[in-house]
Amino acid sequence: MTAPTESTQTTGETLHTPVIAWFDAHARDLPWRHPEAGPWGVMVSEFMLQQTPVNRVLPVYEHWLTRWPRPADLAKEAPGEAVRAWGRLGYPRRALRLHGAAVAITERHGGDVPSEHAQLLALPGIGEYTAAAVASFAYGQRHAVLDTNVRRVFARAVTGVRYPPNATTAAERKLARALLPESERTASRWAAASMELGALVCTAKNETCHSCPIAGQCAWRLAGKPEHEGPPRRGQTYAGTDRQVRGKLLAVLREAVTAVPQAALDRVWDEPVQRARALDGLVADGLVEPLPGGLYRLPLT
Repeated sequence: MTAPTESTQTTGETLHTPVIAWFDAHARDLPWRHPEAGPWGVMVSEFMLQQTPVNRVLPVYEHWLTRWPRPADLAKEAPGEAVRAWGRLGYPRRALRLHGAAVAITERHGGDVPSEHAQLLALPGIGEYTAAAVASFAYGQRHAVLDTNVRRVFARAVTGVRYPPNATTAAERKLARALLPESERTASRWAAASMELGALVCTAKNETCHSCPIAGQCAWRLAGKPEHEGPPRRGQTYAGTDRQVRGKLLAVLREAVTAVPQAALDRVWDEPVQRARALDGLVADGLVEPLPGGLYRLPLT
């Protein structure tokens, strides 16, 4: 990695102190930020919070950690139980991935979430973001943690554009590394603080610049908040999509204590072609297990 320029170093230093001070005063009191949550609690929260707001995650998270306080507790269960407990959080493949990670942690690491970034990244279902987030938030390490909120803060404050690219770029990763504080403890606080700033203040819409601790040096605000010049940003739709049909099918299976006949699934959606496609997709993703006689259940293995 090339060394950060003097201007980037200066920008980083001028951002760290006010953003972390703001975080110290305004951070939400969330259970995965408590010391007793431990690395497993942090990992569970990171899986659940992907593309899902905090208020929907909180009740599921609390139930999950009560039922499975350690990875080994989850690993003992059938993967279908993870899908059942996931409820209506959406993107239920995350539940299977979290179960797979719990099994690997139990088998490879004696039931303790590993602290090394490379070991985290080697777990099934763990990508670069989640590995960096767990290493940073659970173990206080120095990593660039780039979620949508952080990317938006950096795009506006440093790059001077309203929105970051649709997918994380090499330039964003380079900037994030250049902005990292040298101290591990400060770097982990910076990761959490910049994420919280994007979630609460520097939001995608209706940003509250008057509450922002770095408004005075934000390149986008100082440029007059130019409009987004890239491709139109499309909001996610849900009604009428295969995602909605999949959710309805899974809801029937989650509530059932025994295998469910095809006829019970047919009742959740009138359009047969889309319904069949959604069910086939659930089976292909390992979220539903077909049985002889036209029966279906959540996966046991």
